[in-house]
Amino acid sequence: MVAEETVIEKTQTPSKIKDYVLLLKLRLSFLVVLSALSGYLFVGGGFGANLWFLIIGGFLITGASNGFNQVIERELDKKMSRTSNRPLPTGRMSLNEALIASSISAVIGAVLLFQINYFAGVLGVLALVLYVFIYTPMKRITPWAVFVGAFPGAIPPMLGVIAVTGTFNGQAGMIAGMLFFIQFIWQFPHFWAIAWVLDKDYAKGGFSLLPSKTRKSKRSAFHILIYTLFMVPVSLIPWVLELTGDITLIIGSIAGTWFFLYAYKLYMRLDDKSAKGLMFASFIYLPIIQFLYVFNKI
Repeated sequence: MVAEETVIEKTQTPSKIKDYVLLLKLRLSFLVVLSALSGYLFVGGGFGANLWFLIIGGFLITGASNGFNQVIERELDKKMSRTSNRPLPTGRMSLNEALIASSISAVIGAVLLFQINYFAGVLGVLALVLYVFIYTPMKRITPWAVFVGAFPGAIPPMLGVIAVTGTFNGQAGMIAGMLFFIQFIWQFPHFWAIAWVLDKDYAKGGFSLLPSKTRKSKRSAFHILIYTLFMVPVSLIPWVLELTGDITLIIGSIAGTWFFLYAYKLYMRLDDKSAKGLMFASFIYLPIIQFLYVFNKI
């Protein structure tokens, strides 16, 4: 759940290739793989077969998760403007075709990740299972689905670390857990900003994913503000643990303050424009922080 789709999909009839891009959400998969790549490089991963297994396997596992999600929510997608033009709701793709494409993507992706090492394969499969079979059905039941979805969404940088180290023992496990935690916390302001922008559309599908029952309110904005503020010290954990240099302290603090100001603007204005600004800021903030660690590691 590193990111949900953030724009209403175009209304023209796509080609078959575009339909598969929509089903597997390849743009979203790119962001997930980028996150995994940051963890991989942070612990010294080099160019070679494992790097390609991680990239291609990550793309396919994430794409499969998105595909299965659309299979499960195909009737709900018909009700929402942002999803009504997807291949399944429009009938451009059959249910069997979507299931076959998603299943093939899942199997090949898992096989590639298991080629790296056992734990990399397990993490990839775990992320898919949590996202498809727990997070997806919970979305219509409770806003706590966001908390549950943050677990598979935070796995990519951990997967990148384990792809290099092959173990959760010692410092390798500590680094994997640290990067997992940073991305875990980031997902709350990120996803709630999206949920704010798309609240009316989500409601058509029976989703209520903002942190307060009052939905687009001061209380929801306060939750977003607090989690965004918390990102500032959380993002400095690698510096505190002396895994990165002082540049992380400086740039991390500046980037965190910049991110927080977008959340503060939403808190003060309570409007969709501010929420959209925070949403796009979150997309920029995460890779800046993650690759800051890579380039400033000690």
